[in-house]
Amino acid sequence: MEKIINKLKERWGVETIWQIVVILFLFSITGMSALYVRQFFFGLFGFNAHTPLWEEVVLWIVTVVPSYQILLLLYGFLLGQFDFVWRFEKKSARRLKNLFTHK
Repeated sequence: MEKIINKLKERWGVETIWQIVVILFLFSITGMSALYVRQFFFGLFGFNAHTPLWEEVVLWIVTVVPSYQILLLLYGFLLGQFDFVWRFEKKSARRLKNLFTHK
């Protein structure tokens, strides 16, 4: 277990186990909050079991994905881990950009 914790410390650039716990909590509450965002928007647009999958995917991409990113930044700020979250967001954005650009 200590090996995993040390690997996370190194990978995430944090110093204490407490920061790892806060970051894991941060990701979990962000994910749970994103489910409420999804529920709100899907209900607002009247989606149900008969809604075509492609419509759900489009709405998910347009609403939930950006909401997740904003919530992650907000919770990161509130929990004192904004620097970690900002680095994480920039790294994620670079990876996404690389998917759509050719080198």
